[in-house]
Formats: sequence, C-alpha cells, structure tokens
Amino acid sequence: MATLYAGTSGFAYPNWKPQFYPAKMPAKDFLGHYAGRLNCVEINYTFRRLPAAATLASWVEATPAGFVFAVKANMRITHILRLKNAEQATEIFFKAIDPLRTSRRLGPVLFQLPPAMKCDLETLRAYLDLLPTGMRYAFEFRHASWLAEPVYEELGRRNISLCVAESERLEVPEVITADFVYYRLRKPDYTAEDIAAFAARAKELLSTGRDLYLMFKHEQTPEGALNAEKLLGPAMSHEL
Repeated sequence: MATLYAGTSGFAYPNWKPQFYPAKMPAKDFLGHYAGRLNCVEINYTFRRLPAAATLASWVEATPAGFVFAVKANMRITHILRLKNAEQATEIFFKAIDPLRTSRRLGPVLFQLPPAMKCDLETLRAYLDLLPTGMRYAFEFRHASWLAEPVYEELGRRNISLCVAESERLEVPEVITADFVYYRLRKPDYTAEDIAAFAARAKELLSTGRDLYLMFKHEQTPEGALNAEKLLGPAMSHEL
C-alpha cells in the first residue's frame, strides 16, 4: 500500500497562528496539533546540531503511530566534509537519530549538498557505500552538473531518491530513482491549480506503488501547512 506523506520543513512557527495553530496555543503543543492534521515533517534542526535523545523521545510521544520525521543530514557531512572522509561523522549522526528509527518514526534522510559543489561521481559512490542499509535516503543536488544520467543510475542502483527540489533558482527534473519519491516545494506561492496538479501527480505515483513525500517551505505564513493539508484531505485517497 503506497502512502502520501505531506508536510512542511519545520513546524515551530508562531506566525502560523491563528490560521493553522489556535491563537492561544503554547509552542509546546505545536507538534501534537501539527501531527493531528499532517502525517510528516521535515526536520532541518539536525542540519546544524545533533538532537538529544530526550528531544527525540518528546517528538515521538507527541505524535501518533504512522507519523514520520524526515531528517536532514548534518552539515558536517554535506557542507564541511563534502562527503569525503565522513565515516566518523556519518556514524555519529546516525547514532544520534537512531531513536526515531527504533520507534518506527524515521522517514527519509535528506542529504542536501552545497550549491557550489559540482558533480563528483566517485566521491558520491564512495560515500553511499557508508550508508546503513534498510533505510530511505534522498539526495538534493543544487548544482546543475549533478543532473546527469550517471548520477541517476547510481542512485537507482541503490534505491535512493533523487530529491525533486522545486525553487526559483533551480528545478530538478522528476527522475524516479527509487521506490519512493521525495519533493521539496520551495517556491513562495502555489496556486489552486498548482495544488490540483500535485494531487493528480500524487495519484499517478501512488498507483505505481511508490510512497510520495511532499514537503512545503513556508516559515513566514501557514500556506505550506495548509497546502499540505489540502493534499491529504478527503477529496483524494492518499493510500492506494
């Protein structure tokens, strides 16, 4: 059974009141409310620092079974080491997020590479050899040189998703390289027609048996969360 996971990059935004969070809701209750309306969140916090076990435990406690956390890989791996000599950093990162895995709340791990990092297939291949098996991974490339068939083939061979990152600077083509698809929807505004198009495409992908992750970016307004909720709404069946 394929599932549509829809959510946003982060959830702790007071300026989503009162359209998404109730006006008087304290911040400690945000995640529980969010998880009652959406079924996935992308955690960017892990990009800059490793989470404490107590923090992860509180996230699990605040969310229902079936809710998942997509986690961005730590910047030491992607931006400082740039995937080279990253064995120790990778081991430390996965140990830190392991409570999400063991509680069955871990969604894909997102590796976002720096915009200036050009394609280096051998470095990518060597790094992918380090990744633990049995988990989902998505790679977001932000330099156009990565958008090439040899890269797609390498990802496909390992069942790793090419992150379809849609922004005003670079649009990654929807090349399916795994048994799930990961979208990052980064444009400032999406029309009703855009949302309808996402819903139609979601049905197509789900019908092939692929899970789909749709992550909206909207820190300043609740539009991303509301758009994700529309896609999960009763108008479309998100489990096929």
